[in-house]
Amino acid sequence: MNPRPPSHGASRQHRPSLPERAISRRLSTLITSDLEQDGAATGSTEQAITEEIAEIKKYEDFTTIDWVQDSEQEQLRRRAREKENAGFFERKGRFGFRQKIWESYDAGQAWIVVTLVAAAIGLNAAFLNIITEWLSDIKLGHCTTAFYLNENFCCWGAETGCAEWHRWSSIWPINYFLYFVFSVWDDSTFLCNFANAVEILFAFISASLVKSFAPYAAGSGISEIKCIIAGFVMKGFLGFWTLLIKSIALPLAIASGLSVGKEGPSVHYAVCTGNVISRFFDKYQRNAAKTREILSACAAAGVAVAFGSPIGGVIFSLEEMSSYFPLKTIWRSYFCALVATAVLAAMNPFRTGQLVMFQVRYDRSWHFFEIIFFIFLGIFGGLYGAFVIKWNLRAQAFRKKYLTKYAILEATLLAAGTAIICYPNMFLRIDMTESLEILFLECEGAHDYNGLCDTKNRWKMVMSLTFSTLVRTFLVIISYGCKVPAGIFVPSMAIGASFGRTVGILVQALHESFPQSRFFAACEPDVPCITPGTYAFLGAGAALSGIMHITVSVVVIMFELTGALTYILPTMIVVGTTKAVTTLFAKGGIADRMIWFNGFPFLDTKEEHAFHVPVSHVMTSHSHITVLPSIGLSLRSLEALLRSTKYQGFPVVENRTSKILLGYIGRTELRYAIDRTKKETTVSPQAKCLFTAPPSVAVRTPSAATPAVTFDDIASSSATQTIDFSRFVSPTPLTVHPKLPLETVMEIFKKMGPRVILVELKGRLAGLITVKDCLKYQFKVEALERGGTGDTDINNHGPAEKWEIWLWDILQRVSSWCVNCVGKVTGGRINLGDGEARGESLLAGEPADPRDEREPIRLNTPQDLDRTHSEMIAEGASGMELRDRR
Repeated sequence: MNPRPPSHGASRQHRPSLPERAISRRLSTLITSDLEQDGAATGSTEQAITEEIAEIKKYEDFTTIDWVQDSEQEQLRRRAREKENAGFFERKGRFGFRQKIWESYDAGQAWIVVTLVAAAIGLNAAFLNIITEWLSDIKLGHCTTAFYLNENFCCWGAETGCAEWHRWSSIWPINYFLYFVFSVWDDSTFLCNFANAVEILFAFISASLVKSFAPYAAGSGISEIKCIIAGFVMKGFLGFWTLLIKSIALPLAIASGLSVGKEGPSVHYAVCTGNVISRFFDKYQRNAAKTREILSACAAAGVAVAFGSPIGGVIFSLEEMSSYFPLKTIWRSYFCALVATAVLAAMNPFRTGQLVMFQVRYDRSWHFFEIIFFIFLGIFGGLYGAFVIKWNLRAQAFRKKYLTKYAILEATLLAAGTAIICYPNMFLRIDMTESLEILFLECEGAHDYNGLCDTKNRWKMVMSLTFSTLVRTFLVIISYGCKVPAGIFVPSMAIGASFGRTVGILVQALHESFPQSRFFAACEPDVPCITPGTYAFLGAGAALSGIMHITVSVVVIMFELTGALTYILPTMIVVGTTKAVTTLFAKGGIADRMIWFNGFPFLDTKEEHAFHVPVSHVMTSHSHITVLPSIGLSLRSLEALLRSTKYQGFPVVENRTSKILLGYIGRTELRYAIDRTKKETTVSPQAKCLFTAPPSVAVRTPSAATPAVTFDDIASSSATQTIDFSRFVSPTPLTVHPKLPLETVMEIFKKMGPRVILVELKGRLAGLITVKDCLKYQFKVEALERGGTGDTDINNHGPAEKWEIWLWDILQRVSSWCVNCVGKVTGGRINLGDGEARGESLLAGEPADPRDEREPIRLNTPQDLDRTHSEMIAEGASGMELRDRR
């Protein structure tokens, strides 16, 4: 007979009072903490080791961040914080409120960082604008009331003429000479070997500072920042010294007269500012994903202060810079751009209320018959972009091959040559931003610069503007890429503006010649019909779009520059036409081509591919992969393997025969484990390394990103000694099937950002694939479609090489003559080189920029087009080695 179940009343338990419950809660907390003490200690050890490995990885140059691993690390940190914060109510808030305040501060760190960074960017931009204007004006004259004032401030309020601003001389040849001198000379004590200070070139100072203190400050920096935001590591590129030298050398480079701009480098120094300031906050020191959100916001702020366009800056960061741009990053980018622009407006560097010199307002509309000419401007923008990109890459290849040791001399001679060529032309002589301001203006009610609006000078202006367009294009091709801070935004806009103004003048002349034509029937009588300034404005937008291959951001930037809704449609027509033309010639703007030229592993998220091949066609076969067996490998052999290879990781297999995949271990983790083992205990070189947990060890689930590492399980005896590295091995690496389409694998790289993807077939390792493998196959397919190697053969050995050798011979002869002349004039006290046998000299030396040592990701010979990936590896084709697994 079953026992009677207890009644409801009998089963009711005694309900404790409030004091009893409080005591019970405290006892429960103590018991729980005792039970979890071992687990907490293990977790803290895991987190400490993870942070040590992450700190080591920060200093690995020219590697890629594994975003999958970084995400797993952040998840572990979040779980650790949740454990620390557990028990808030059990502690009755005694220490909880302090913890809550800390949590609030931690949550608001992003906004604190964004605000500080944006304010610093705005202040730096105002400083650079003021210094650049003064340095540019001092070449032409000086202010008698205060030498530190530029021409605008010196002549503030003057209606007719300016007695306070004096040209250096009233004689044209003397002004020409002084312009040349000031384009290249500045008072300084740089040559400390001499008793007396001498005057030095602006370009010389700029190039010297860059080479001596921060080689990464050279160039624009946009292409490198795109790769860094995508996960490429370039140690020092966003450091404090790069920021400082970029801010000092940039005004000097602009004032030297080189055909370079400061708007592109503004993105670089803005991102440097964000990186430097964010490093003072713990959250951004240990989390690369959060750091790249700040860098994306800083890129938007850099464009915002460069063009006075906060919304355009956000769209530029979205369209051009960031491969990963979540919604919260958009809002932070907007806030950063807004604060930076507000600070710049508060500083009011031009004292006109304008954020940039070439802001303009139009009060006239346009006519539909002008669309024909707008399309013509768009075609010009596309052709200009394709032409400059092609020949600038040729110039960059020549520079990397012959001029890397003469970076300072190159910048110096470029500045001197530019000054000689540009002074006779009134549009080349002045600063490019001032030129844009003049060309954008309407003729009616505006200042007439040297008779630009005078109909009597119309054909003279057409010739002058055409000459300016051609010469500036040539100078941009040879100047962009020299070792000074150099952008291409404003030079391209100046070229487009001069061409557009030329077209506008011609259309205006056509209308005045045939005012009664039905073509101009929309024009109102006694009202100006054609505004040449708007053609200059649209031409500037076309050239900027053509060189950078950006669309929406250009429309928004140009709209914010004018504030006129009327010209949005013409701008869209021009930019759309430019985009259509540029697509016919090449993929990607100059920043994308420079990424390829420097050999950076970057997959553009904007590109779509249709290769119709499986990943097995592109992967590195298992027979060419260095793998680690799970057992049996001695410590001596493992260290020899690390010394003889540069691979960033190794697949772990059961044994080299079966190739059954067990996991993947990174080079940094493996090196760290070996060093820690040697530090904590004495290990024999013959000790066996285990990459799977031995049977005696309790089964655990190690984390790929944060391996639970302790060395208490290292077993040693007099006969044998083993080292357990199993907790450093990721048991769940990202794997795909060999038949998976290559396009899908490339999407995985773009969206998830792994460093390497393993190819697995029925549990066995079949191969692996990296971003560089995908890029090489992509270039191979594109070369086949063009019927040749195309851009991949930029360093060819055909007729172009003969021209390069001939040009280099001429440059050597000219430089030798200049060296001898300087030596004779100075009595041998200044040594620019030793003639033909150049050694260590003032202007020559070993290249300091690490980017000069990198080569484009390309196929080396036309025969490579007919060979598979594995065949080229087996035959040792250069550029296809496995050391590209970074």
